[in-house]
Amino acid sequence: MAAQAQTTSQAAPPTRRGRRSRRRNYLGGLLGWIWLAVIILPIYYAVITTFKNQGDYFTQNPLAPPMPPTMQAYGDVLRAGIGRYFLNSVIVTVGSVIPIVLFSFMAAYAIVRGNSRFLRLCRALFLLGLAIPLQATIIPIYLMITRLHMYDSLGALVLPSIAFGVPLTVLILSTFLRDVPKELFESMRLDGCTSWQIAWRLAFPLTRPAIVTVSIYNGLNVWNGFLFPLILTQSPDLRVMPLALWAFQGEYSVNIPAVLAAVVLSTLPILVLYVVGRRQLLSGLTAGFGK
Repeated sequence: MAAQAQTTSQAAPPTRRGRRSRRRNYLGGLLGWIWLAVIILPIYYAVITTFKNQGDYFTQNPLAPPMPPTMQAYGDVLRAGIGRYFLNSVIVTVGSVIPIVLFSFMAAYAIVRGNSRFLRLCRALFLLGLAIPLQATIIPIYLMITRLHMYDSLGALVLPSIAFGVPLTVLILSTFLRDVPKELFESMRLDGCTSWQIAWRLAFPLTRPAIVTVSIYNGLNVWNGFLFPLILTQSPDLRVMPLALWAFQGEYSVNIPAVLAAVVLSTLPILVLYVVGRRQLLSGLTAGFGK
């Protein structure tokens, strides 16, 4: 009898509420496809234009595939010295992101595990850093960099980038560390581990999703930074990619394929970084949403 009732319940038609929940959202799907087209179309236009020469760009349909494709635009930007600008951006980005992550992790660990008034004051100062706009500090930063005799050097770009990347990174890492169960820390303490060992053997591996998230976020900000390179450097050999693209736009104002080739080359490192750390980035961004 029970089996018959179970079979009847399984064969019963879906209720009105169930049919309503399974109804397809055509409007949402249409808006999604429109949004995808808005995103994909400029990328497609930029990529196919880089495989055209200057004459084909003005004579062919802008959205038509290149016939025949050519690498002339990439050759032009490579001969113009974009490799040096690319290396400068890599040095500034790596030299900024690694100190940001290490210093912020140690600060976040001390804030979460400590309970002194000094640490609470430090946390308040880090949060205050989020309220200071970058443009409002450019003159004091310029004066400090010149007095340190670091003007027109890559180090002049690294120090301000670290200062502006630390506050938000400390906030994200400290929020993530608060979700780590205290029993794990206490068990390692009972095993005789020091605070330094607990931080790097337990807390650092557990916060890997958040560390990947802040690394990609800060790497993207430093890589695309334009104001600091414009104000704190002037030598052509010390240009980073955003400043080089600005110079390319003036030097090759008619050669659109060469300008877009430089844009495509400048986005490749960030694209590779996102593809490699995509899973960790998503898990770090959605951490705590299910609670």
